[in-house]
Amino acid sequence: LPAMMKRGANVPTFVLEYLLGMYCSTDDDELVEQGVKRIRKILTDNYVRPDESETIKSKIKELGQYTIIDKVHAQLDEYRDIYVAGFTNLSIEPFVMPPEYVRDYSKILQGGIWCILRIEYLQPDDENGGDALADIFDEKPKSNPKKKGKSRGPEDSPFHVVSLKPIQMPNLDLDAMIALRREFTTKEWMDLLLRSCGYEPDALTDKQKLHFIARMVPLAEHNFNLCELGPRGTGKSHVYKEISPYSILLSGGQTTTANLFGRMNASYRTRSIDRLGLVGNWDCVTFDEVAGMRFKDMNAIQILKDYMASGSFARGKDQLNADASMVFEGNINDSVQNVLKTTHLFDPFPPEFNNDSAFFDRIHLYLPGWEVPKMRSDLLTGHYGLITDCLSEFCREMRKRDFTVLIDRYFRLNSDFNKRDEIAVRKTFSGMAKLLFPDEVMSKEDVEMILQYAIEGRRRVKEQLKIMAGVEFIDVNLGYLDVDNPVENHVVYVPEQSKG
Repeated sequence: LPAMMKRGANVPTFVLEYLLGMYCSTDDDELVEQGVKRIRKILTDNYVRPDESETIKSKIKELGQYTIIDKVHAQLDEYRDIYVAGFTNLSIEPFVMPPEYVRDYSKILQGGIWCILRIEYLQPDDENGGDALADIFDEKPKSNPKKKGKSRGPEDSPFHVVSLKPIQMPNLDLDAMIALRREFTTKEWMDLLLRSCGYEPDALTDKQKLHFIARMVPLAEHNFNLCELGPRGTGKSHVYKEISPYSILLSGGQTTTANLFGRMNASYRTRSIDRLGLVGNWDCVTFDEVAGMRFKDMNAIQILKDYMASGSFARGKDQLNADASMVFEGNINDSVQNVLKTTHLFDPFPPEFNNDSAFFDRIHLYLPGWEVPKMRSDLLTGHYGLITDCLSEFCREMRKRDFTVLIDRYFRLNSDFNKRDEIAVRKTFSGMAKLLFPDEVMSKEDVEMILQYAIEGRRRVKEQLKIMAGVEFIDVNLGYLDVDNPVENHVVYVPEQSKG
């Protein structure tokens, strides 16, 4: 149903899932059809589209009250001691958010939350306004008193929130969700995650399943750098655009230094998005179509390299920290074998990056997009899964945890690893372990499966660096040692390049 509705309604997936849960949670086809009709009417009449903002404002005024669906955000004005709110799509001046909603739904203060709201419009009081007979019933006229001699503020807005009901999950009991993991086998849990993203695991090989799980790692692991290059039509951007409201997709790959890292020497009263940029306000920043990546200021590449290595960057006199993961996606227009005959697998990047080994050395995982199947109807699931909002909240909460040390229970990394290699493999392992084994209950075989995948993804990066810079990156035979048998060195290879 979400896929069917999505084709005709350009609204966030979790909004559709919420409405489908309200009106179509039945096996009765007739009731489902009635529910779908009602949802389409709601999306037509109540969902706020930016180009229909003035129409919605007029409805609120003329009807006195009206129910809308929009994303609302708020911040505390400490000087007025009020919460000042605004909408993403409905263009009205800032208004006062009742404090009880902020207390109950703290995500309103953390970038905003999609809600169903009933908005009331109160006419500004003037000399002829109000109800002249209201005092007979010991009632005061219900109006919005106009302050004279003062500039307008949020408290003067005629728009007021009568009621608010979140569409997104306002809170997630992570411990309860982790406890439920024990009710599933590893295969069942992996299939649940994949179906929650809209994929059908029965149509995928075990290796392909790991590729789809790896796409989710930037949502669950902070400061993770992923690169995926491959054929068109494999759904590279789906997870970052549709699954998580905490991820932003930069179509075309073009941005500015200020947009990505914030304004130079911004004051503490500047908006967070202006002070810290995208990396400080999103969990994941995805560059779609890396071939089109352009920066007017070439210093942006140096700042990006600094950030990808340390999670910090300098803007003017300030040293700032952020947690956003970076994802680079693009297309390879030839077979991998033909590309490797003449160049390396980072070749689709623009000239500003090409052969910059220092930049590519900061990539933690190279996901081979040529091993991912193109999207077909049989790859789209018709089974149940977690609602996308629950999945995105789970990923976000898991970012606060660290699973990097779980490798050391059974294995040690071999001598070909340098520090960057180790960080890359441990972060990849940590992200995938958080998704597949959030309860940290992992057998030796489970640890080895993820470790081999993480090492292969990092070795793919090293093999390209070896082509670019030669002897500097000669140690590409990354592998691991079994704690119980430290003599045998298990070297991990990449399928597309020789073992020589």
